[in-house]
Amino acid sequence: MQVVCWLLCLSTAGALVVLPKKQVAQQAIKLYRGNGAPQGYSWVAGNCKQLAGLLRQKNVVVKKLAAAAAAVGKDQSLSEPERHFQVHTLEVFQKELNETGNLVFQAVQSLQRALQGDYKDVVNMKESSRQRLEALREAAIKEEQEYVELVAAEKHQQEAVKSALAQNKTLSMLDEILEDVRKAADRLEEEIEEHAFDNNKQMRGVNVEAVLRVEDEEKSGKRKNKSQQKEVEDDLGLSMLIDSQNNQYVLTKPRDSTMPRADHHFIKDLVSVVMLSLPCGWICSLVGLPPMFGYIVCGVLLGPSCLNSIKSMVQVETLGELGVFFTLFVVGLEFSPERVRKVWKTSVQGSCYLSLLMVGAGLVWGQVLRIRPTQTVFISTCLSLSSTPLVSRFLAGSRGDKEGDLDYSSVLLGMLVMQDVQLGLFIAVMPTLIQAQSGDLDSFLFGSLRVLYLLAQVLGSLAVVLLLCLLFKSVLIGPYYKKLHAESKGNKEILVLGMAAFVFFMLTVTDFLDVSMELGCFLAGALLSTQGHMVTTEVMGCIEPIRDFLAIIFFASIGLHVFPTFVLYELTILLVLTLTLVIMKFVMAVLVLSVILPPGSQHIRWVVSAGLAQVSEFSFVLGSRARRAGIISREVYLLVLSVTTLSLLLAPVLWRVTTQRFVPRAERKMVT
Repeated sequence: MQVVCWLLCLSTAGALVVLPKKQVAQQAIKLYRGNGAPQGYSWVAGNCKQLAGLLRQKNVVVKKLAAAAAAVGKDQSLSEPERHFQVHTLEVFQKELNETGNLVFQAVQSLQRALQGDYKDVVNMKESSRQRLEALREAAIKEEQEYVELVAAEKHQQEAVKSALAQNKTLSMLDEILEDVRKAADRLEEEIEEHAFDNNKQMRGVNVEAVLRVEDEEKSGKRKNKSQQKEVEDDLGLSMLIDSQNNQYVLTKPRDSTMPRADHHFIKDLVSVVMLSLPCGWICSLVGLPPMFGYIVCGVLLGPSCLNSIKSMVQVETLGELGVFFTLFVVGLEFSPERVRKVWKTSVQGSCYLSLLMVGAGLVWGQVLRIRPTQTVFISTCLSLSSTPLVSRFLAGSRGDKEGDLDYSSVLLGMLVMQDVQLGLFIAVMPTLIQAQSGDLDSFLFGSLRVLYLLAQVLGSLAVVLLLCLLFKSVLIGPYYKKLHAESKGNKEILVLGMAAFVFFMLTVTDFLDVSMELGCFLAGALLSTQGHMVTTEVMGCIEPIRDFLAIIFFASIGLHVFPTFVLYELTILLVLTLTLVIMKFVMAVLVLSVILPPGSQHIRWVVSAGLAQVSEFSFVLGSRARRAGIISREVYLLVLSVTTLSLLLAPVLWRVTTQRFVPRAERKMVT
């Protein structure tokens, strides 16, 4: 059998040597120019005969391999693992020969399509290239399967050798124990292995792509022998994968789940963020700016626009989202039911009127600048939202529980919470905007009905959430907290864990009902605030350190999306757009609040308007989704990104100036 395989390999190599590249090129040129036709025909005929001879030899070898496999299967002198290994090896050789023959015919078909196509037709060339790429992907999958099968066959052979050695010698008690452990470990690996590649490669929407695997320079420099190389191949570690679109990936779940692993890139990124946030926040505090400004600068320095030292950007941003969740939970703790009853009408009316004014102004500017309505509606809605985490840091410690007139913190937080609700509505309507942008909607009436249906669905979900909150308040919250308080005497970790679990539970409920997760975190805090001031104080003392640390990560993650070079290139237009937007939002908020606030509370409209005169960080998320969907272009996305960042940087300055002018000194609650 080995002799036959070597003959086949030598014959194939000889056929390739007979046809050097220069000779092929010269014959092709002669055929194309019409010169030397008899020689060209004889050249083609000779090589066709040689190809036919190779194919006949291949068929003979395949039949011999099949006969050899059948003979091995009937050989009773071999053990079962040894017989399985030899049969499997012969089948792999047979399959390899068949695939090689198929590749020859595929190449001939590709040449035929290329000769029939028009070199000026880019679409045709693109389709041909896509077909070749698809064939290469399928060949890569088959080759990967054959390699895995050979590895499995080699493993079976090693087991057969071990079994034969074990039968020839007497095992000690320790050897018997180790043998039992080995068998149990093999069963464990077979049970926990998910075969994710084999199970997912045939699923709909799954594409096979070429990726680059990048190892750490320190680790790659230490590999000097084959044993170390094999160990690295078996242990994939956390090397980075890069696809053809320059997206970077790290390992999320290893094949062998019995070995603990850590994402060292992520750990180094967190260390860098925390260590650099300290001096940046400290310097900002010394010069009289909020520390969050320094955290954003820290993100800028570590981000892609400067040092580019953050490798796990997605993981850092995900951890920063937890800072948003706990920040809104603390906001809910300070937002007592009495404050809700006082400001809910003002909050609903103010946020709705302000959003309608922003969308109307956007449509007017869109008509002047000849921008599509879907694009103007999306941009206006994004810019109408304000940052709840930022304002909650401004209002940290301000309870505003005075009787009578409305206080600015209650109105401001109420309007921000309603804007979070509007964010959930907008996310629900966003697929319809995408369809309208692509022209998939059949008619304007159908699109309008679909939008109304989505709005009704979200409003129904909000009603269910409120009913669940009333049920939890009357049945769950009191006994749950008393049990936690009783169990956490002398051990605060139970209380911290219980509060975090409750936050995540409310977050899961609102997310399941297609409402924003941020609203669930706020409602969790609001429900706990109904248990009284003592409960609120105790919970806040446990949660605030966690909130502060995660908030640092969140504001640093905002800085990762700030690009100073782009800002410097377009500084003039960005400053004009940002100042225009801030002034317009401030003026609109003042006008709306002048209409809806009662006469005794008109003085707070300036402070509330200053808190709303910036753009929410969620415009980053909405903008990225819209860019992927084609609603906005790359240029508009970068403008929205830069204007949002500049408005967040200007917000502390505007807030300080307004509070110093319109708020008495005893009521100023700005974070320093």
